[in-house]
Amino acid sequence: MARRTNLAQRLDRIGLTRDVRRIVYAYLAAILLFAVGQIVHPGFARLDSIAAILTVASFVGLVAAGQTFVVLIGGIDLSVPWVLNGAAILLVTTSLGQDGRAAYALLVTLGMGAAAGLVNGVIIAFLGVPAVVMTLAMNGIMEGLTLGLSGGMTCGSCASYAPPIVQAAVHGSVFGIPAALILWGVVIAAVSFLLSFTTFGRKTYAIGNNVKASYLAGVNVRLVTVLLYALSGLFAALAGILLVGFGGQASLGMGDPYLFQSIAAVVIGGVYMLGGRGHYLGTAAGAVTLVALVSVLLAMNMPDYGRNIIYGIVILVLLLLYGREQKEE
Repeated sequence: MARRTNLAQRLDRIGLTRDVRRIVYAYLAAILLFAVGQIVHPGFARLDSIAAILTVASFVGLVAAGQTFVVLIGGIDLSVPWVLNGAAILLVTTSLGQDGRAAYALLVTLGMGAAAGLVNGVIIAFLGVPAVVMTLAMNGIMEGLTLGLSGGMTCGSCASYAPPIVQAAVHGSVFGIPAALILWGVVIAAVSFLLSFTTFGRKTYAIGNNVKASYLAGVNVRLVTVLLYALSGLFAALAGILLVGFGGQASLGMGDPYLFQSIAAVVIGGVYMLGGRGHYLGTAAGAVTLVALVSVLLAMNMPDYGRNIIYGIVILVLLLLYGREQKEE
C-alpha cells in the first residue's frame, strides 16, 4: 500500500492527479472498446461507424451533463426520463411540425425542462427533501402530466413531426462533422469552462466536499443547488429536442434508457457519487465508452438481458475500484 501511495504522489506531482487519471482511464476504455469492436466486427472502427457511435453518445452526454452537475454536490436527478420525454412531446405538439413555430416551441420546451429542474432544486434546497425522493416524485409528476395532457399520445397534434429546420439541424453536418457532435462539443467546452474556471464551478465543488463549510465560507448553498438542478432539467429537455429531431417524431418511453445511461456515464467518467470530485470531461468519455460497449455487445449478438448484466457489472467494478483508490490515497 505504501508503494501505491508513493506512486500516486509521484503522479500527482507531474499533473496526473486522481481526477485526471480517471478521465484518462475513461478515454482509454473507449479506445480499447473500439479496438475490440474492430476485431469482433471488421469495419467497426471505420470513420462513419465511429461518427455514428459518437452521435448516439452525444444524446447520452447531454443528459449526463445535467447529471454531472447534481452528482458533484452529492445529489442525483431521477426525473430525467420523463422530463426528456415530455420535452420531446411538447416540442412536436407546440410546433405542429412548422418552421414558423419552431423558435417558440424550442423556447417553451427548454423552459419546461428548466422549470422542472427548478422545482426539484427549490424543494430539495429549501424544504430538505432528499434528492432521490424529490426527483423520483418529479419523474412521476412529469409522466402523469405528459400522459394526461397528450391523452396517452392520442391527441391530434401528438402525431406531428419535429419542424424540418430542427430535423435538418440535427441531421446536418459542417465540414463532414455531424451537427449533433458539434453541439455536444460546444456543451463540453462550456461545461468544462464553467466547472474549471468560474466562481460558480468552485462553489459547486466546495458544496460537494462540505456543505457546512461552504455555507460558513459565504457560499449561497441553496441558490447554487437550485441552479444546478435547473441546469439538469434544461439539459434533459435539450436532449429530448435533439432526439425528436433525430427520429422525427416523439414516442412514449423514449426517455427511459437515459436515466441509467446518464448515471452510468457519470460513474464510468470517474465522478465521485458522493460529490466534490470529478469532471464533465470524464463524463463525456464515459458516455462514449458506454455507447461503444453497447455497440460491441450488439455486434456480438448479445441479448438484452446479457447487456443489462454487463452494464451492472461494469458499474459495480468501477465503483469498487474508485472506492479502493480513494481509501489508498
